[in-house]
Amino acid sequence: MNYANVKVLYFDDDGTIPNHPRLPVLLYEHVFISKKEKVESIFNSHNWKNSWVGGIHDFHHYHSNSHEALGVISGSARLKLGGHMGENIVVHAGDVLVLPAGTGHMRLQSTADFKVVGAYPEGMDYNLRTGKQTDRPHVFDEIAQVPIPTTDPVYGDKGPLTEWWN
Repeated sequence: MNYANVKVLYFDDDGTIPNHPRLPVLLYEHVFISKKEKVESIFNSHNWKNSWVGGIHDFHHYHSNSHEALGVISGSARLKLGGHMGENIVVHAGDVLVLPAGTGHMRLQSTADFKVVGAYPEGMDYNLRTGKQTDRPHVFDEIAQVPIPTTDPVYGDKGPLTEWWN
């Protein structure tokens, strides 16, 4: 299957933010055509749960114990992915980001109405790491222990995640 609107982004450890050593970030552009679609219920139906609705922190952070799906439900934002040496990207309502464990992300700018739905495979709990040097010895083991999800948050059993992450 061809997923023409999916960008695949790899990030290296930048000395502060580990990023994932093997798995890429997946950016699904314009996957939800209508803002009225129920992004959260679609994520949940594909076993990406422990969901929430809100914004993205305006500081570099990552989750070393879980992957994360972020679906933009309103507005737009410029984000920094991959830590200080990463890449700036712009996301709009209808876009979805799938971040492998360890991937740095932060909000640089956004419209006033910017909101995302966040969800985690099988409803995993997630931590919040900010790149403290004291965390570094431990986070690599935590990242390595996070299992590959069995479903894509948008497409279910088959989708970009099941192709790129396996």
